[in-house]
Amino acid sequence: MKTTRQLSSVPLLALEQLFDQVPDIAFFVKDADGNYIAINQSLIARHGFSNKSEVRGKRPSDICSGDFGRIPSDQDKLILRSGISIIDHLEMQWEMPGRPVWCLTTKIPLKDDAGNTIGIVGFSKDVRSAVDPSTVPSSFARALEAFEQDLPPEASPSWLAKVAKMPTHRFSKTMKLIFGLTPTQYVAKSRIGKASSLLLQTNMTISEIAQNCGYFDHSAFSRAFKKATGFTPISFRRQMGLA
Repeated sequence: MKTTRQLSSVPLLALEQLFDQVPDIAFFVKDADGNYIAINQSLIARHGFSNKSEVRGKRPSDICSGDFGRIPSDQDKLILRSGISIIDHLEMQWEMPGRPVWCLTTKIPLKDDAGNTIGIVGFSKDVRSAVDPSTVPSSFARALEAFEQDLPPEASPSWLAKVAKMPTHRFSKTMKLIFGLTPTQYVAKSRIGKASSLLLQTNMTISEIAQNCGYFDHSAFSRAFKKATGFTPISFRRQMGLA
């Protein structure tokens, strides 16, 4: 209850009302235990509920059975423990009256003035306009999951296609349709995105971040980061008042 009070009810209500107008996005705010405290109409409808009160105070695993409930709940535990965001994570979710849909999920930790993680804000955006979900094999998502978990240095467009068990040209086409990126751009975006989160949200050294994001050494990471952002990693931290 303390955590919920820290997240002001007035902004939460305004956010709910705003995202109620976006039917292809499931919006949520969760407390430090991973319970929903704000949700939009799209989120409750896709799980077969008619009233937000039926969902508030519950976790994903409470409202959706099997992996469709377990996986997002496990994600929440990791974010709440680590304080690190996930951005544009491709995953399959459930939509009533009983069909899976592909979504791009973003979850960002909410922190108090002392830097403690007190909740999560995020949304899942349906992948519909650019690609028919039935044409996306589950192996495609598993390949991205394998890459995003460890960002291995050897990962390349051909590596991803091999893990996805797809011809390279088909993998590239699917990537472009879903993310609007080439596989090379996706790999770079994922590495730099995680590096940015680690720079902002942890006290890890630059070398440790380089290793965690799949760069062979500190120098290669610094060059890639500056090319993508215009800042060196240390100047990026300083710019944000963290170094």
